Amino acid sequence: EGCFLCATAASPLTAEAMREHLLLLSDSRGVLLLNRYPYTNGHLLVAPREHVGDLSDLTREQRHGLMDLADLSNRLLRASLNPQGVNLGMNLGRCAGAGVPGHAHLHAVPRWNGDVNFMDVVGSVRVIPQALERSYERMREALAGMG
Repeated sequence: EGCFLCATAASPLTAEAMREHLLLLSDSRGVLLLNRYPYTNGHLLVAPREHVGDLSDLTREQRHGLMDLADLSNRLLRASLNPQGVNLGMNLGRCAGAGVPGHAHLHAVPRWNGDVNFMDVVGSVRVIPQALERSYERMREALAGMG
């Protein structure tokens, strides 16, 4: 049914549409949004606007924009959730774990000592201590405060 990252990048920037897509930021560099199926609360996705499947297929400018947004996602997670660490990573190709293999994107996942790391993989259980809607509002507030 199409690429949800492309649909998010093309969505209007109204408060309602942004909330529907869990979109925190959309600009020329790409999009920053909450993952609808997070490993933990605050799990963000960072994607270029263009539907490109591999990091190597992005232009230099697109890669720089993606890294700018990755840096912003790191700062946003630290400001809004105060994690003890942050995982930043990409899964390129379906066998590497990419859920959207046609649209390269980066995951930004906040981490805490003693968190439940691989509960989903090992026990098919997700432990999310904060409602997705609350995480979205908290991140929007923190992003607005960052300027």
